[in-house]
Amino acid sequence: MIQASGVIICLSYILGLLLTAVPGGGVWVLVLGIVCAVFFRRIKSQKFLQKSTTDTTSNSWQVTPLAQVWLIAGFVGLLASFYFQWRVPQPTGTDISKFVPPDGNNQEQLVIVRGEVASTPRLTRSQRGQFWLDVSQLNEVRNQKDTQQTQQGATGKLYVTVPILKATGLHPGQEIEVTGLLYRPKAAVNPGAFDFKKYLEREGTFAGLIGRQINIVDEDKRWGWWQIREKIVRSQVLGLDIPEGPLVSAMVLGSKAVDLPYDIRDMFVQAGLAHALAASGFQTSLILGVILQLTRRAKKVTQVSLGALGLIIFLSLSGFQPAVLRAVVMGFAALIGLALDRKVKQLGSLLLAATILLLFNPLWIWDLGFEFSFLATLGLVVTVPAITNLLSWVPPAIASLISVPLAATIWTLPVQLYVFGVVPAYSLPLNIITTPLISVISIGGIVSAIFTLILPGAGSFVAGFLHYPTDWLIRLVEYFSKLPGNSLIIGSISTWQLLSIYALISLVWLVGWWQKRWWFAGLIGFGLVLFPAWHSASTLLRITVLEAGAEPVVVVQDRGTVTLINSGDEGTGRFTILPFLQQQGVNQIDWAIATDFQGNNNNAWLEVLQRLQVKNFYTYATNKENSLTDQAIPQVLQQQKGIYQVLPVGQTINLGSTIAQLINEQPILQLQLFGQSWLLVGDVEPKEVERIMKTGAWPSPQVLWCNAESLKDLVTILKPQVAIASSGNVESKVVSELSSIPTKIFVTGQDGAIQWTPNGAFESFTQVSESKSSVL
Repeated sequence: MIQASGVIICLSYILGLLLTAVPGGGVWVLVLGIVCAVFFRRIKSQKFLQKSTTDTTSNSWQVTPLAQVWLIAGFVGLLASFYFQWRVPQPTGTDISKFVPPDGNNQEQLVIVRGEVASTPRLTRSQRGQFWLDVSQLNEVRNQKDTQQTQQGATGKLYVTVPILKATGLHPGQEIEVTGLLYRPKAAVNPGAFDFKKYLEREGTFAGLIGRQINIVDEDKRWGWWQIREKIVRSQVLGLDIPEGPLVSAMVLGSKAVDLPYDIRDMFVQAGLAHALAASGFQTSLILGVILQLTRRAKKVTQVSLGALGLIIFLSLSGFQPAVLRAVVMGFAALIGLALDRKVKQLGSLLLAATILLLFNPLWIWDLGFEFSFLATLGLVVTVPAITNLLSWVPPAIASLISVPLAATIWTLPVQLYVFGVVPAYSLPLNIITTPLISVISIGGIVSAIFTLILPGAGSFVAGFLHYPTDWLIRLVEYFSKLPGNSLIIGSISTWQLLSIYALISLVWLVGWWQKRWWFAGLIGFGLVLFPAWHSASTLLRITVLEAGAEPVVVVQDRGTVTLINSGDEGTGRFTILPFLQQQGVNQIDWAIATDFQGNNNNAWLEVLQRLQVKNFYTYATNKENSLTDQAIPQVLQQQKGIYQVLPVGQTINLGSTIAQLINEQPILQLQLFGQSWLLVGDVEPKEVERIMKTGAWPSPQVLWCNAESLKDLVTILKPQVAIASSGNVESKVVSELSSIPTKIFVTGQDGAIQWTPNGAFESFTQVSESKSSVL
């Protein structure tokens, strides 16, 4: 049992890790400990501690913490911040990332990297095989014709992608050689975008390899849990086919252990059922419940031993993920309580599990899987009873179906809004409807997995009975994910909003006055989220030029009205435009203008239209052949009841604060944005631009967008106040030559997205990010 002093020390350790987001955060924990030691030598009220740990009436709670405990807790919080920094991965002197060619080196340098496969290959969204490689040796190919090589010792972990056929048959433990190109991962260059560099750093990886060829050095198959995992997946796929088979395997072992198709994964996430694909407490509860029920007549030693064995096997099969480890630790706590004939309090068990896991890996404090798992479990422990009491007028089974997802949502929603800014609108009713199906599929999947270990054919036969429940689940999720307004895009909330909402939730949990007025706290919480979002949207004036490769993608936000100019190539909509608009709380696009700058046939517009409604869509009629994408856009807009117009080249589009005109097909696009003259130039000769500007009625541009190759000539000719070059390398010689011209130059490939607001000058995303980091 965790004593009061242990609770304080555990909480101070966790608080010290959380405050690593603030420089000197550990010092604040120490100061807090000193203050508590001085002013609260004895805590007269035991209510806080009782609700923070257990509801027991044991005599152990009659002893109040002494001043020494608070001082120790303060020092523990301080040490936690140092421990976190010590555990942050850093590349060693021989790390493979040290051999990555410097940026700006356009010459391909082939390398042959030797190492051991550390994970089962998975399929990426770009249809390539991906796996982790523990590096042991590096060979640099100096001359590709005679394959002259330079061998060097190298270490570290490498993120490898190869053509899917090359990855087929690879498994953990294999010794291989991969020929390809090393690269350094890039940080996020657009607001709301995925930070690939930070993701790899959390995995202890600082370089990637685009593989072309694989040579298997060691053919021996050493035994590993991956073999059992693949055996289970193959058996269930054989009995259910795709996608039902991988879905059942993911619901049993977790989506991180199973290569689930991305369309199914995305559909579950969008509908608010991502937790169904994560191996965690639900599976461990089923496993322990089945084992203890089957061995109820056996001795306690046998029950505990078989229960522990079941948990270890499940942990090994699903992988050492934070959510699974949390569930397994709490499962072992339950087994210990069974062995000692003592009732284990779930809140104390949860706190102990969190502390143990964060001692093992303090970096998990910022892992979303860890955060969601513990917050959801906390909600189940402390909030489900209160909600069930409020629903006492309904049958207990229905009350349980409602209270469990609702309690988990209450505790996880603030973090979800902070990170993603999106709320699945139908998540609660969908969870209530699908809970029986998820239970049946999970139980059947576990039974099928057990039979597979005995006889694969029997496992496939058992899995076949899950066809209809799995098919019904997929159909339900698909139906709800396609309903109008299935995702409420509110926008990312700030840190002060996050802390305020959790303070309200904690007051309702701990304070009797607030418990009776939970509805009032709920209204305040909704106000804390919705009012700032409404105020920001209704007052914001901003122009954002996103880093989207060779095409200018411009977002104009004008007091609640959103204009999107261009969509970029395939993938830009999903990974650049939508995350940015989602972060900004944009639920619809009022005006869309497509100019097809690089002849990519508007590939990304469908990606945008699948998630957001577009009210008015304008495109220019050019001599370029229409693609299937161009033909599909009017059909989608018709379903959305949007307007689609094809305009002749040269016609002006007047959208109030935004005036646009495509001058020619190359293309050259003139814009008037908030009184500023913009010129977006495609693949056009600078002299042709100069000729058009002299003959046209438009003023000389204040802001110029062009490709990096044309930057020098166009800036010299047009002399704009601001010049934005697309992704590419601008030589230092060019920058020095342009220094005599009073033009502020940005390169999106280096500076990231460029933003303008009426209250300030143009700022780059990387500049703003560094400013925020320096403030913190």
